[in-house]
Amino acid sequence: MAENTVKKIATRESYGNSLKELAEEFPNLVVLDADLAAATKTGIFRKAYPDRHIDCGIAEGNMMGVAAGLATTGKVPFASSFAMFAAGRAFEQIRNSIGYPHLNVKIGATHAGISVGEDGATHQCNEDIALMRMIPGMVIINPADDVEARAAVKAAYEYVGPVYMRFGRLAIPVFNDESTYKFELGKGVVLREGSDVAIFATGLEVYESMQAAEMLAADGINAKVINIHTIKPLDEELVVASAKECKKVVTVEEHSIIGGLGSAVCDTLCANYPTPVLKIGVNDVYGESGPAVQLVKKYGLDAESIYKKVKAFLA
Repeated sequence: MAENTVKKIATRESYGNSLKELAEEFPNLVVLDADLAAATKTGIFRKAYPDRHIDCGIAEGNMMGVAAGLATTGKVPFASSFAMFAAGRAFEQIRNSIGYPHLNVKIGATHAGISVGEDGATHQCNEDIALMRMIPGMVIINPADDVEARAAVKAAYEYVGPVYMRFGRLAIPVFNDESTYKFELGKGVVLREGSDVAIFATGLEVYESMQAAEMLAADGINAKVINIHTIKPLDEELVVASAKECKKVVTVEEHSIIGGLGSAVCDTLCANYPTPVLKIGVNDVYGESGPAVQLVKKYGLDAESIYKKVKAFLA
């Protein structure tokens, strides 16, 4: 499918739309935001259910505390802000008020990663998955497109316990077929079979990795591509099986190479089946202001860059 014919939707839009749809079915669902409803797209929910939307103002830590309190009364709160402020600023409250008592709070973090674009380094959170992985019992979901994102929000509602969902600002290709797609928490999805190298990707990097695999195929390299939408709990069985089959592993994420998908995969392989791994992501640096697509390319996270890095790794 040609790039310009692919439908593109930002997963933050998917989040807002899904909340509104779920609210019709589940009256105990409430949404909290920190003065960013227009950007996080919880405004879609607020327009339909104003009495179930709480604007906590620019006080993310307090918002997490309010969400924790609501969860103790039987409500299912979705607390929303930019990833930098949800995972970063409110870390202590998430750890102590939500994680420690294992409360049923869902965190919808939008504007994650380098693709935030013009907002620049202060808002480009490339550390959120690492922060959330450290919290015992926290589920982490990073969907790859609109279809997966909407399914993920429903799965998060149905799961009892804390969930961190990562969404993006940039409109990205929709490649999953809604009529056949099935979301399973903690299970990776094999999108392409191959035996020369296993590429584990998450979020917007899944589509880029699929495109890179097409380029590798033209060179006679058969890459297996796996979508890891759930970073925690990780599909360890699939990770190990793919490593055994392919002997070399690549991880691709729009996140620091420290503490994210790459680290989770390496932790699993170190313990079960030591394998050479190439981690592709943000290389322990801050981002910068600029158009999102150009930044993705500059930081080596576009399909062509992935293709070149994998080829060099296999050489």
